[in-house]
Parts: sequence; C-alpha cells; structure tokens
Amino acid sequence: MNASTYRDAVQKSFLFYEAQRSGKLPGDNRIPWRGDSALNDGADVGVDLTGGYYDAGDHVKFGFPMAASMTMLAWGAIEYEDAYQQMGQWDEALDAIKWGTDYILKAHITDNNGQTKEFWGQVGDGNIDHSFWGPPETMTMQRPAFKIDPSNPGSDLAGESAAALAAASMVFESSNKDYAKQLLDEAKALFDFAETYRGKYSDSITNAAQFYNSWSGYQDELAWGAMWLYKATGDQGYLNKAENHYRGIPSTWTQSWDDKSYGTGILLAQETNQQKYRTDVESWLNYWSDDSGQGIKYTEGGLAWLDTWGSLRYAANTAFLAGVYSDTVNDINGRYSDFAEDQIDYILGENPNNRSYVVGFGDNSPKNPHHRGAHGSTSNNIQSPTNNRHVLVGALVGGPSEANDNAYEDRRENFITNEVALDYNAGFTGALAYLYAEEMELSPVSLGSIPEPLVSTPNPIGELII
Repeated sequence: MNASTYRDAVQKSFLFYEAQRSGKLPGDNRIPWRGDSALNDGADVGVDLTGGYYDAGDHVKFGFPMAASMTMLAWGAIEYEDAYQQMGQWDEALDAIKWGTDYILKAHITDNNGQTKEFWGQVGDGNIDHSFWGPPETMTMQRPAFKIDPSNPGSDLAGESAAALAAASMVFESSNKDYAKQLLDEAKALFDFAETYRGKYSDSITNAAQFYNSWSGYQDELAWGAMWLYKATGDQGYLNKAENHYRGIPSTWTQSWDDKSYGTGILLAQETNQQKYRTDVESWLNYWSDDSGQGIKYTEGGLAWLDTWGSLRYAANTAFLAGVYSDTVNDINGRYSDFAEDQIDYILGENPNNRSYVVGFGDNSPKNPHHRGAHGSTSNNIQSPTNNRHVLVGALVGGPSEANDNAYEDRRENFITNEVALDYNAGFTGALAYLYAEEMELSPVSLGSIPEPLVSTPNPIGELII
C-alpha cells in the first residue's frame, strides 16, 4: 500500500478516539452523533473524574488499558513526529494523547508535597455497565469510582500511568512546557508510589479483575515506567531501576495492555545497545516473523495469529514495535520491516477476503461493530435497530478468532471478533505512522544516536472485555 493509504487510516484512527471520549465534549468535536456524557463521574467520592475515554464497546473507564493506550500513542508520536506532521495529523495526535493524560492527572490525587495519596483507577462497575445497551448520553446507572492507595496498592496501574505521563511529557515539551513539566512531575510521584507500595491493582480494584486482570503482574510496569522516566529525564537512576526491574521477554506473547516487557526490551536496546536486550527482542520478533510453522501460527493469508480475542490488536502491536526496532536498532535484512508492513496491510484489506478490518475504511469494512454508542439503540436491545445507526470511523475490530482467514464475523453480538477498544487502535496507529515514514523515507527520531547494528541469531494470557 502507499503513503496516502496509511495517512487516510491514521486520520480515521484518531476519529475513533474522539468517538470514545467521555465527559463534556469540546466545541471542535468532529463526531456529530456524540454529545456530553457521564458528567457526574466521581461525584460519589467527591473527586472530578469526568473526561477520559470509554474503554471499548461499553462505557466503563478502565484506567489500566487507558493509560497503556496513551503510552503507545505517545511512543508513536515521539518516534514518528515528522510523519504525523507531514500527514497533517500532529495536532490530532496531541489532542488524542492529551484527552487521556488530562484524565490521568485528574485521577491522581497528591498531598502538599506532591506525593501520591491515591489514584482513581476505574469509573463504572463492569457488570452494571454491561447490563445496559444504549449510547453513553442516555446512561442513568450508578457509576462508582475505584481507587488504589497505600493500603490498597496497584504498582502496575501506577507504573503504567507514570509511563503514560512521562512519554506524553516528551511529546508536549516543545509546544507546552508548563504542561510537560506537570506531566513529568506527576509521573515521578506515581512511579515512586508504584515502587513503594507493591501489589497488583486488580487485587485492590477487584471489579477490574473480571475484565482487565493483571495477569503479568506489576514487574513489567515498574521497568516500563522507569524506562520512560529515563527517556524523559536522562536521569541514570531511572535507567538503573529499569534494568533491575526488567525480567526478560516471553517470546510467545507480545506487547499488550497487560504486558509491557516487549516495549521495555526495545527501549533498553535503543538506549544501551547491550546484546542481551537485542537478543531478547530478536528472539521474540523472530518467533513472530517466522511463518514456516516453527513460530507463531499464521493464517493462509498471512496474518500472524496469537489469540482468539482481539487477534488483530496483537498483530498491530507487534508490527509497531517491529517497525520501531527495525528503524532504530536492527532489521536483519528487512525481516522486521517486511513483517510490520505485511501485518498492517492485511488489516487494511490485503487478505484473501479483500476485507478491511477498520470501520469506515476501504472496501468491505465492518458495518456492525460491538459498540453501544455507534449502534444507538433506544430500547436497551443489542438487536434493535438491525444495523448500527452510526459509523464508528477508524475503529479496528478484533478480527479472526482462529488462525483462519474466514474466522471473522461482522455481527454486533460477537464481541470476540467484532468489538473495538482503546488498546486495539493504539499500536495500530503507531504502526501506520511508521509505514508512512517508510514510504516517505523519513528518519525516525531515535535513529541518529544508534551505533552500527549487531546481528544476533535467532504465556498465553486470558482476558475479558465485553
């Protein structure tokens, strides 16, 4: 595919994020079927928790995957700013990130010394929320808020939120220094909290455990958060912490809302050029880019297929990270860049069914994604009306539920193949920017400081999002 195709997909991806906005919408809202919603979030605990993003086809604000998505969007903006600028999408990238980081700042309560007192990690009870099928503007159910604090820790949630704020501080440094400083200061406080009060957030916010359980634990977020703080500050102490917290990479999985060890490995390889990190990353990328039957499963049409739920999200995340690694560390004769291009092009329509898996993009795109707002039911009924009232432009759907190109169903009731989510589009957007940069022969930001490449030889995790 060509640069204009990738640019079009990026433009539409940011429209998806706008469709997921909660709270009072700005005057420049581009989604005509969306309005203000959830304006009392946080009232039950006396904290303004309005704003942020709805997670998926539902209306819970899950802080963990929201923060993870903002970190990934910010990473793409850092690496491929020139691409976003040339596409005319830089302001949209900033808006998408800031809508998320503004909410993270609201959720972060500090004392007079700037230290973390508590962090509000979720608004809405997943079970209550999922019993309602209608647009967010018509919600009337209770939306309780849930927090972590020293007595109820969440190192993973706090560490990921620190990563999001630190990465975003780098994005805003040139255009909004005061905001960037606030982001960085609060990132430091959140990271200190994450290190000091150890524990899994899903043990403290037990409602989240049913939907976004912290399967990988919190060690990966401590390494990830420290790594982003090092990149934002240049403080060697954070790099030391990142290396101490890093526990390697399980080759048979990939970067997700839950496990950040893959991204951390790439950042460590970028910053240190140590062979051990390169070996970890390349063993994982070699597994994913091996279609011989010895690595990950592939469909006949060329999709690297990992898991039943949201398979395209995993392929897109891996494509983004493979692109970054190929640009800034090592590509091994084009292996990783070719893999990234193949996966994203599959998603955009180069597959045996000539199907785009991005709503409102290309030919034969999904018409009925599992999404309450886009469906627009007025009768609390997932089947009425028959077709979605609105087009959820730019949303990446889950994709094939088996390693079979035909294991996809464009049916609203099928939340495995046809739901959408913040994290589905996050790595995908960065991968599109990478491919645009490749087509336009733009250099990534990190490339200039990387030495000559060295050539090295070459846990399934469940989740529930409804």
